Amino acid sequence: MTAQTLDTFHLIPRLQRQAHEHKGHAGKVLIIGGAPGMAGAALLAGRAALHAGAGWVILDFIDDRAISVLSDQPELMLRTGQIGDVTQIHPDVIAIGPGLGQGNLAEQLLLESLQSTAFLVIDADALNLIAANSQLHKELKARPSLSTVLTPHPGEAANLLKQTTEQIQADRELAIQKLVELTGSIVVLKGHHTLVYAPQQSMQVCLRGNPGMGVGGMGDVLTGITAAILAQGIRHNLNAYEATCLAVELHSCAADNLLNQGVGPIGMTPSEVLLEVRNLINIK
Repeated sequence: MTAQTLDTFHLIPRLQRQAHEHKGHAGKVLIIGGAPGMAGAALLAGRAALHAGAGWVILDFIDDRAISVLSDQPELMLRTGQIGDVTQIHPDVIAIGPGLGQGNLAEQLLLESLQSTAFLVIDADALNLIAANSQLHKELKARPSLSTVLTPHPGEAANLLKQTTEQIQADRELAIQKLVELTGSIVVLKGHHTLVYAPQQSMQVCLRGNPGMGVGGMGDVLTGITAAILAQGIRHNLNAYEATCLAVELHSCAADNLLNQGVGPIGMTPSEVLLEVRNLINIK
């Protein structure tokens, strides 16, 4: 299978706001993560979702001490993660994984997320939990078609497929095909020339991006952007595969724009990238 070059910016006009629209039209995003020592990952995902246009963003922290990290972003709503949160909040989209950890509460919240009717973005430790737990994998496979997005890097992909990272990198197109077959989900295989693929869809390759993106937190930002575009797409005629492809291209293009402005590649930060995404998504 030959991947097609990702070309999605013609979809951006569908997301533009009409005069009568309110935050509900842009969707509610719930982000679950932020275990002890990893609150920053959830915060980055939340800030990315906010700046990529989600109507409102709720952070569900595993670590109940994490409220201190929110001092610079009061627009984000904070909760301490508890069993039952998913059903109480009724989100349009759940993003689970950034800084999640692999403890009992993380596993329970992942199970709730998999059993929900919300669109779902799964990243980081949530992927590792699924790789290690057959019941979670069964719940993932039972979800409706094109309702779930997985965003593994090569190491997480290797865990899911019970292979080595070297095997994943040796044939990335074959790896993403196997991941889609295994999970029945939309899959974003991150890395140099990120791939996007899903059941009954054409494989896409993103030729944008640069080495400045190789820094901790950049994947958390992609998770937040993807959740935000999915949430807006529900009421703006954008399906889940289109939304995912657009999120991937926005993320990489934002990094390229920063590079063209003299930012990086060395020292480019995820926080700078998420702000540039806001510039891209607003048609001037």
